[in-house]
Amino acid sequence: MNISGRYLLRLLELDGWVRDRRSNHGILIYKEFPGEGRPRFTVIPDESTPLPDTMLGRILSVKQTSIGRTVYEG
Repeated sequence: MNISGRYLLRLLELDGWVRDRRSNHGILIYKEFPGEGRPRFTVIPDESTPLPDTMLGRILSVKQTSIGRTVYEG
C-alpha cells in the first residue's frame, strides 16, 4: 500500500487524533479513548515517501491506534 507519513497523519487527524509536537522521528500525535486512564500517543514519520507495509501495519495496530485488527506480519 502506498501511503506516506504525511497522508497518514491527515487521515488520523480526521479520526480525532491531535498533533502534539515534533519528535526526532516525526510528529507525535495523541487521542483519548473512552475507558482508558490516559491518552494514547504514537509517532508518525514526517515523510512524503510511502511507508513500508510493516511500519504502516504497526501504526494501525490495536496497540497504537486501534484502527487495524492485528499487527501486519509481512
